[in-house]
Amino acid sequence: MNNELAKYAGQYKNELLDSVIPFWMNHSKDTDFGGYFTCLNREGKVYDTDKFMWLQGREVWLFSMLYNKVAKKQEWLDMALHGAEFMKKFGMDEKGNWYFSLTRKGKPLVQPYNIFSDCFAAMAFSELYKATGDGEHKLIALNTFNNIQKRQDNPKGLYNKAYPGTRPLKSFALPMILCNLSLIMEDILGAEQVNKTIQPLIKEVMEVFYDKNSGLILESVTPEGGFSDSFEGRLSNPGHTNESMWFMMDLAVRNNDKALIDKAIEILLRSTEAGWDKKYGGIFYFLDIKGHPTQQLEWDQKLWWVHIETLISMAKGYRLTGNEACKNWFETIHEYTWNHFKDPEFPEWYGYLNREGYPLLDLKGGKWKGCFHVPRGLYEIWKILE
Repeated sequence: MNNELAKYAGQYKNELLDSVIPFWMNHSKDTDFGGYFTCLNREGKVYDTDKFMWLQGREVWLFSMLYNKVAKKQEWLDMALHGAEFMKKFGMDEKGNWYFSLTRKGKPLVQPYNIFSDCFAAMAFSELYKATGDGEHKLIALNTFNNIQKRQDNPKGLYNKAYPGTRPLKSFALPMILCNLSLIMEDILGAEQVNKTIQPLIKEVMEVFYDKNSGLILESVTPEGGFSDSFEGRLSNPGHTNESMWFMMDLAVRNNDKALIDKAIEILLRSTEAGWDKKYGGIFYFLDIKGHPTQQLEWDQKLWWVHIETLISMAKGYRLTGNEACKNWFETIHEYTWNHFKDPEFPEWYGYLNREGYPLLDLKGGKWKGCFHVPRGLYEIWKILE
């Protein structure tokens, strides 16, 4: 198929290699105590030294992935190893659960309540193992993955603040991430284990969390997969939906499942249409599927990751099927994203815009934004369109 979007490939590649990666290489490495700083201001200066395990894992994964897939640059591998050493030394409790955050020197700050620390640690060490062949990296990845599987029915465990039994809900974020994680770890898990893991996950994402009435994906459903008419139960996050649809497309390509690709694109287009701000442009952060006010006061903010994940999905959808709606949306969101999130003066992108599209915070990294969505997205889109 003649790829009409190919003209953008160089733009994404150059932004990745000439701007975003040098930003993190130059500013995030803590040469004194190990690991990475993620709280970086507009120019890259450190404004807080706490270390968040899920962002440490994401950065280890990112530099390992670049080494494995883009170029065997020693500086990239060294950067990955630098973070991995810190994680290995300080990141886990005695049961192998990964803390949420540590002080600069590696003392635990916040308990391992958040299973996403574990997901990104597994992702990090499995990608690093592909680069190093070091059996210890493989073992950490496998042990962490097994631990996630044990915890997945009650990911927060004793840190769950919900009162047991009254309104039990399960969250979309975990099955969505596990789909991607299983694929990344296929080299060490083996095809059979991945087949066993992904089939129920695809069903969760595409059927259980899918709301037939609205055609949107819900953030939470009852344990049986039912609708809960509550703040949490009515919530949809277009960014999560759109990110998970490119995970689905990757699994569909692996399984040669054309129907899954088509369903993923259908959900992607509906979610983007529902989430698009018709007044100011950009994609809303949260929606209530019945149109009620959300409990998230930041519902109308425009976030970096929501837009870049949507771009990946639209590019992938167009590449796989030639769907014109995917191409048109890609061009619309591409224009919005580059005009609003890219900092015209300093490297890396803004993360948080107000509804009108102006930066709310001029940080380049913090507690939630690290070296992940922007560089991963730039890499993915460059490769899809190339």
